[in-house]
Amino acid sequence: MRAKSSLCAAALVIPLTLCFPALSRADDDFYKGKSINFIIGTAPGGGYDAYSRLIARHIGKHLPAQPSVVPQNMPGAAGIRAANYLYNVAPRDGTVIGMLDQAVYLDQILGTAGLHVDATKLNWIGRILSNSAVLYARQGAAVKKIEDAFTHELIVSTSGAASRLNWTVLNNLVGTKFKIIPGYQGSNDSRMALVRGEVDALSQPWPVLKVEGEQLLRDKQINLLLQTGADKHPELTHVPRMIDLAKNEDDRVLLALFSSPSMIGRSVTGPPGIPADRVQALRQAFMAAIGDPALLDEVKRLKFELDSQDGEALQANIAGTSAVSPDLIERARRVAEK
Repeated sequence: MRAKSSLCAAALVIPLTLCFPALSRADDDFYKGKSINFIIGTAPGGGYDAYSRLIARHIGKHLPAQPSVVPQNMPGAAGIRAANYLYNVAPRDGTVIGMLDQAVYLDQILGTAGLHVDATKLNWIGRILSNSAVLYARQGAAVKKIEDAFTHELIVSTSGAASRLNWTVLNNLVGTKFKIIPGYQGSNDSRMALVRGEVDALSQPWPVLKVEGEQLLRDKQINLLLQTGADKHPELTHVPRMIDLAKNEDDRVLLALFSSPSMIGRSVTGPPGIPADRVQALRQAFMAAIGDPALLDEVKRLKFELDSQDGEALQANIAGTSAVSPDLIERARRVAEK
């Protein structure tokens, strides 16, 4: 298991009061008798759902008054429904947080229709896992390695905005022949469709695929084709990245932009406007949960991975990606068009 948690989160034997300043009495009182709704931007099943429910089971006990945390799946419009709800409708008091599609900021840059969110103004609570998804194809597909996708059609299920964008961009920029099928609600449904032969391929985070697709991997029923993140996973050094398909330096810069959602990965966020002391409380509770022995035991048992980042650093990193030139944004929008 890979873990990059902060010193305080890792030092489990140290009382939390030594790691973090005491919370105010106002915060102590606020969560008394309340519950927190945890919005999950996908259908049940798959990586977003699994990691959302993992943190939801543990974060509440590290908040003042230990509120219950209730997961609520809100699939729709490739994650846009949940993003719009969290940004525009949800109470701005710390009683609603959630996990959105990792492409929410990239969608914002591209001006995705229907999305009414400024991701830099969301209150980012913390990251559980960075995400380099892996595109994989069933053994019976004509595409055995990514180079084959330049000459053979590959029917790819896309249940999230990030994967739909990635394959659209590769089709338009470098000439792959992905046929994109967006109708499935989550990766579980997509994987079953792959097993039935309805689709040829889909993508999932490698830590999730190792668990949910363990039998497919063991029986060599699938081929790993491509990684979507900027960096290769240490266990997949033989699998190329999207960036590696670039034909020139301009293409490489553009594909690096489309690889940026891997930085957000599986992150928890809240609406804008939450009081600063409550944001701090949520961030502290998140990091305490990430270092909680009970959560770490679950991670080990479920064969998950952690690659955590605290909320302040995550907020700064997302804000830092806003320095994108207008010319690059315009070109990115063109290649992202269906």
